[in-house]
Amino acid sequence: MTHPNYSVVIPLKDEEENVVPLIEELEAVMQDLNGSWELICVEDGSKDRTQAILKDLAKTKPFLRILIFSKNFGQSSAFDAGFKVARGEFIITLDGDRQNDPRDIPQLLKLAYDYDLVCGIRTKRKDNLVKRATSKIANWVRSRLCQDGVSDTGCSLKVYRSACLKHIKMFQGMHRFLPALFKIEGYRIAQIPVNHRERVKGETKYNFFNRSFNTVADMLAVRWMRQRKLNYYIDQELP
Repeated sequence: MTHPNYSVVIPLKDEEENVVPLIEELEAVMQDLNGSWELICVEDGSKDRTQAILKDLAKTKPFLRILIFSKNFGQSSAFDAGFKVARGEFIITLDGDRQNDPRDIPQLLKLAYDYDLVCGIRTKRKDNLVKRATSKIANWVRSRLCQDGVSDTGCSLKVYRSACLKHIKMFQGMHRFLPALFKIEGYRIAQIPVNHRERVKGETKYNFFNRSFNTVADMLAVRWMRQRKLNYYIDQELP
């Protein structure tokens, strides 16, 4: 089985209006790169035509692989499922709402060869005031509890070294804390500013309640893992 250079993983839930333009936009960017690639779309229990559209696209796009969940399991599960079947040396992630700009992928990949995780930073957010304020507070609290050194962990546009990602155990809600988990393992992390676009079609899946309160326990769990990580050095090993 041939292994591509890059695997793109995108979770999708109720994004029937965004699927086609997103994949067309992504295809144009990836075809200009030096290297083979695959796209893994994880259909996370959509109630609209997202699944049907993906199946139609797969008939004409050989790079497209589809994972279909039996029901909605959430973004952490969707990313984990995609990570496990990805065959590329580097795994690229982005959201299915088209707010991440695929044209930023080449600049992230330039850093990926020297780092284990490259994170996008949304410098000019195009979200509403409440969402921006919530994200800013969450990032402030997370950075102090988890000490991952990452400015915008909520930006899904990232590039992971696949070999490192295989050592990370995923839990529900932990997709937001992957940089912190990489930091705990001693992996190298870089950040780079990226474009952020308005959502013009579909509806956001997040609000203040499901994004803020649900992450408190996750942040404390990551803080506990960081503090309790085994750190020892063998001075000698004798026969």
